[in-house]
Amino acid sequence: MFDVTRYAKAADSIIEAGRFLYQRGWSPATSSNYSARLDEQHIAITVSGRHKGDLGSGDVMVVDLAGNPVQSSSRSSAETRLHTVLYELFPEVGAVVHTHSVKATVLSRLVSAGHSLILEGYELQKAFSGVDTHESTLTIPVFNNSQDIDALAEKTKQWFASHPGQPGYLIRGHGLYTWGETMKDCLRHVEAFEFLFECELEAMRVRP
Repeated sequence: MFDVTRYAKAADSIIEAGRFLYQRGWSPATSSNYSARLDEQHIAITVSGRHKGDLGSGDVMVVDLAGNPVQSSSRSSAETRLHTVLYELFPEVGAVVHTHSVKATVLSRLVSAGHSLILEGYELQKAFSGVDTHESTLTIPVFNNSQDIDALAEKTKQWFASHPGQPGYLIRGHGLYTWGETMKDCLRHVEAFEFLFECELEAMRVRP
């Protein structure tokens, strides 16, 4: 059983995140999914197929860390397991956000297969939790898109088990995943990523 009061607070944070991300153009239509930890065994997560700019309390459900619905007949996102592996791997993570912005999608297609996006030397890298200098390197892996979510989730889990300090990843032609201790941390990360993605795309445009 999960704490109902904690669920209500988590649902509110997810609804507010949806409005913000939709208004910024980073979660168009029914794309994207967001979640928040309730306890060691449960998370609140968006119901599949719901418009993220118009979320209500009925659009957030509870699942266990295996992705099974708890006291709900609704269906969570097909990508639920991509959320739950992060909660399993990082006990400090309190929220996970997946967005579908144009810049994240385009940039993910431009990174060569088998390579990661390397961000270094940007002052805004300090927007990410645990980063206190621009003299650092952020490695953003790019995983190939797949309909086999369990296999993709396992790949992401293995990579981040070996690289715990990195703040997110891209799925090729799909979008961004990032996480934090709170939903506010997640939204700050998304905003920083979007700035950095735009810088990288602009650099590619002007570079000979």
